[in-house]
Amino acid sequence: MQDRDYMQLAIDMARSALGQTSPNPAVGAVVVKNGQVTGLGAHLRAGEPHAEVHALKMAGEKANGGVLYVTLEPCSHYGKTPPCADLVMKSGIRKVFVASTDPNPLVCGKGIARLKEAGIEVQTGLLEEEANKINEVFFHHIKTGLPFVTLKTAMTFDGKISTASGESKWITGSEARADVQQLRHRHDAIMVGIGTVIQDNPSLTARIPGGGKNPIRIILDSKLLIPLTSRLLNDKEASVWVIAGRAHDREKASDLRGLGAEVIEMEGSRPAVIPLLKELSRRGITSLFVEGGAEVHGSFLKEQAFQQIIAYMAPKLFGGRDARTAFGGEGISRMADAAMVEFTDISKVGSDIRITAKPARR
Repeated sequence: MQDRDYMQLAIDMARSALGQTSPNPAVGAVVVKNGQVTGLGAHLRAGEPHAEVHALKMAGEKANGGVLYVTLEPCSHYGKTPPCADLVMKSGIRKVFVASTDPNPLVCGKGIARLKEAGIEVQTGLLEEEANKINEVFFHHIKTGLPFVTLKTAMTFDGKISTASGESKWITGSEARADVQQLRHRHDAIMVGIGTVIQDNPSLTARIPGGGKNPIRIILDSKLLIPLTSRLLNDKEASVWVIAGRAHDREKASDLRGLGAEVIEMEGSRPAVIPLLKELSRRGITSLFVEGGAEVHGSFLKEQAFQQIIAYMAPKLFGGRDARTAFGGEGISRMADAAMVEFTDISKVGSDIRITAKPARR
């Protein structure tokens, strides 16, 4: 095996824990000595040992004189766990390959500098692009202070999210719906509008065989129209946050709190997207999965407040001028004002197509 192979193994380790390390990054580490893997590990949960700790503990004395491959720069500060850079220095590791440097100001180059000062050879940038992709949520949140927003939609081949009568179950097949559950698992929170709750009475959980992490369920409901009998208010599967406007029903808010929901009051009759994202970030949300209808998606589009769109396209045609499309709102009037995206992945999921797009680089 070559250096790239060992780093790829570390990246695979990191990827295996995606969705469960928030607000920390997903990190993988591999220790190699004399051409043999002697230790490997992944960071599994915030507050628990980092990937380097697991890998070096497994390697034991065999770490001395070995090489460490790690997907993200070892931390150099005391947080909920001691600095990993110190442990690497004590282990006797002679060389460290680092895929990505850490954008966190508490780390950012300091871990690498400490290793070099201790006489350890450090090489950066090996499979950097692939490692960066794993932690795009963490990097975005650190750099902007806002959650990484994924807009998800399911549509027909002609771009409709419901029939002219409003029927929307089910546009896509079972394989695509199972794929969505994995995406829910990887996000801190899922957001829908009150219309979706009233029409579909969803649970908004990550229904993954064998378990999974359920996201916090966030409902945009400025007037508190949500029925107290709603499934998500009574199943106790995950926390529920209801975003209300200033002029909401105080008695209804009390009833919702009695059911365990948190009512978050925002300015205006309909909360603006950016202030809402700032408030969610303040409450610890680093990634947001938006499964709203056309109006919710339209509000995020208007503010250009998204980092990723995932669209599932089914081999069906609805037609009809009254059948809703994925993005509502006022829309644009000039072609020059269109929000430009780049298609980053197109793949088949069952009988449907999944298209992933990100804002175009300018």
